[in-house]
Amino acid sequence: MKKVKIIGTSHPYRGGLAAFNEHLAFELQSQGFVVEIETFTLQYPGFLFPGKTQYADWPAPENISIKRTVNSVSPLNWIRVGKSIASENVDFVIFKYWLPFLAPCFGTIARQIKSRSGTQVIAILDNIIPHEKRIGDLALTRYFVKPVDGFIAMSKSVLSDLENFDKTSPRLYSPHPLFTNFGRPVSKVEAIRNLKLDPGFSYMLFFGFIRDYKGLDLLVEAFSDKRLRDRKIKLLVAGEFYTNSKKYFDLIDLYHLKDDIIVYPEFIPDKKVADWFCAADIIVQPYKSATQSGVTQIGYHFDKPMLVTDVGGLPEIVPHMKGGYVVQPHPQDIADAILDFFDNNREQSFTEGIRKEKTRFGWDTMVKNISLLIDQIENQ
Repeated sequence: MKKVKIIGTSHPYRGGLAAFNEHLAFELQSQGFVVEIETFTLQYPGFLFPGKTQYADWPAPENISIKRTVNSVSPLNWIRVGKSIASENVDFVIFKYWLPFLAPCFGTIARQIKSRSGTQVIAILDNIIPHEKRIGDLALTRYFVKPVDGFIAMSKSVLSDLENFDKTSPRLYSPHPLFTNFGRPVSKVEAIRNLKLDPGFSYMLFFGFIRDYKGLDLLVEAFSDKRLRDRKIKLLVAGEFYTNSKKYFDLIDLYHLKDDIIVYPEFIPDKKVADWFCAADIIVQPYKSATQSGVTQIGYHFDKPMLVTDVGGLPEIVPHMKGGYVVQPHPQDIADAILDFFDNNREQSFTEGIRKEKTRFGWDTMVKNISLLIDQIENQ
């Protein structure tokens, strides 16, 4: 049996990155791999973390080995962790890469592993060029990329961006698999009751950590469209602000939408996610930039129609007029699609389209592609 290390976010940290790595570990184990996750003792210094807490308030997942070994800001730790992994005769290591801040840490660990063992190093890329750019990002990413033997990109746009850093290493496109850790769907009636919402309205949902690039301001502007004010539709905004919330609440006030937009500015724990998705008729992601999004895969899990913007890899995931809409990131286009959805009663047909499409996004496909990538590395 092959031994695998996953290096990245996991319990006791929370969020989509942790859920991804834990799902991947379970699937690898189910296919006969011996898997261990090495996660952080320190992921972000507190002053760099934009949210309220980095930590989960629920127990660690059962039946996966998770070790807290990696300190993101300690070079001595990076060397020590790399040496330790190199001594364990691991067949391959998977880094889950999403942010240049972690490039020195991950890049140094990878170099230690490569210089001391025959272990293959691969990276699963959420982003290779970050949404919110900073000076030094490109140099940091180059440092991370250099010791990596092969890459899995979860969107075609990231696969293309990789060309700026590496043109020769093996690489594959494999879309983000479904998140299935949120339990079974509940009925819309039950979800609305659980959230204490008015059953006389229809609901749209904007979900997840709120950052400027996710375009909530575009959605608020779209929702102010006079054509929508005549309809019994409310917008749910559920997620913790990772940016200054004032400008969004000011925009809601400007358009007199306090009674029409319900903002729940908190992290949504796994056990509550079903209620938010199942209460909604459609999930709206008005992103200004994107590569891929875990929110779409939660939408697929709950068989929900989705509206996404034509940026990054989002159009690859949601087929236009089959499972939802792909529109330009402009308030007018977003409003037009929302009106079409409700005026033409498209929920049922789009839900059927989502059910057909979701078969593309299995975790077994991700593991199959990882195995294909390892074969390519070994045979080059």
